[in-house]
Amino acid sequence: MLFFLNKKSMETRKRLNIGCSDFKNIIENDNYFIDKSLFIEEVINAEKSVLLLPRPRRFGKTLNLSMLRYFFNINEPENENLFKGLKIWKSEQEIKAHRGKYPVVYLSFKDAKKNTWQGTYQHIVAEIGYAYKQHLYLLKDKLLQEFEKEKFNDILFERASEVTYEDSLKLLIEYLHRYHKQKVVILIDEYDTPIQAGYNKFYEDVIPFMRNLMSGAMKDNSNIYKGIITGILRVSRESIFTGMNNLSVHSVTDFDFSDKFGFVENEVKQILSDFNLLDKFEQVKKWYNGYNIGETTDIYNPWSILNYVTRSREGFKPYWVNTSSDELLREQLKGQDANDIREKIYTLIRKETIDKKLYENFVFPNLGVNTELIWTLLVFSGYLTFDKKLSVDEYSLRIPNNEISFVFKNIIIDWLNLDVKIKQSLLIETTKQLINNEIEKFQKGFKKIIGDVETWHATSLHTKGEPENVYQSYVSVC
Repeated sequence: MLFFLNKKSMETRKRLNIGCSDFKNIIENDNYFIDKSLFIEEVINAEKSVLLLPRPRRFGKTLNLSMLRYFFNINEPENENLFKGLKIWKSEQEIKAHRGKYPVVYLSFKDAKKNTWQGTYQHIVAEIGYAYKQHLYLLKDKLLQEFEKEKFNDILFERASEVTYEDSLKLLIEYLHRYHKQKVVILIDEYDTPIQAGYNKFYEDVIPFMRNLMSGAMKDNSNIYKGIITGILRVSRESIFTGMNNLSVHSVTDFDFSDKFGFVENEVKQILSDFNLLDKFEQVKKWYNGYNIGETTDIYNPWSILNYVTRSREGFKPYWVNTSSDELLREQLKGQDANDIREKIYTLIRKETIDKKLYENFVFPNLGVNTELIWTLLVFSGYLTFDKKLSVDEYSLRIPNNEISFVFKNIIIDWLNLDVKIKQSLLIETTKQLINNEIEKFQKGFKKIIGDVETWHATSLHTKGEPENVYQSYVSVC
């Protein structure tokens, strides 16, 4: 995910580098960049040593972690030049003193999402091995004992046992602290991707491994200066972060870091102005604005803004919703027990709000038991936003913009076509047969329609004492 800032005129406009999430690459190539560097200061000033920052997909999580990586990295003193023109360099000297002070461990689990535990596990193992590869200098020093070097190599070459991999981050942090005599910064991007992949497939395998890997590395670890974890969902402490008293969570409903992910309105106006599109602002606002995070309102989807700017001649499109298959979301919406969910979605599509409790501690197995968890999933994933807070854990929810309204409408159409199996062609053909008095053909077609949906609708509608609604629905569709 890419953010931008431009201080130059249109004649010397910087180039957009959409899809690049490497902070150093963007700055060194003088690309257009929105300055979110005060995120670094907020991390430094955070009271807890480990921060979990759940945000929707494509809202700038990876780029922000990349920025932290280059700021803190003790092994690259030359990186200081990357920050000299940014807001962070106007901070107090005590903030800038953290530049280049800490060894950094960086991992991304964004690709750890295979259909099997073995496939997902191999991705995780490869990513851990890559993190070790960034610190090969540890092997050249006599600081490590021979058995530690042997374990290091086993992890590096992906031949260690599962138990060893569960301890791998804790070991690397210990080795780095011992070598540099300085606390370590650990950055983990998209921590919940393998967990989402494992839902209903290999959940019982992935949860204990991720819990041992992450809690083992960060729980009460005095060798850590800061641990920053990003993802989409806040998975419950009991699932992953057991006993981590040094952890603070800053989700989309919390105030801290509320303006550090996504574009705020003045940033969007600047981008549109720089690309001679300011006259499109009101339409841009309808399509890509509408998110609230903590106390910050009018947050825009950055991925969609950037794609619109580069493809404005094509008009307004749902760019962000095409970045994922949303398998988990669709599975929940298509469930046989999802009557109430579908009714609420129709309410939302009409641009009305619904009042729902948000479950901050997300436990995946409960999705099959507590259908109300779908609303938490939708908010954390970026498909809904909260309009206002009603109580401690209850919020008024709405669809944020035209882009997301588009995907909701298509989910409903997809449900009608695939889950209930009503085919538009069958409805049209059967209607024509009735109009043309082709009674035998009409009987067969109508029987097919009723057979497809009666078993799904009958229970709920008969329970309400309105059995005729089943048939009325088809008359209205026809």
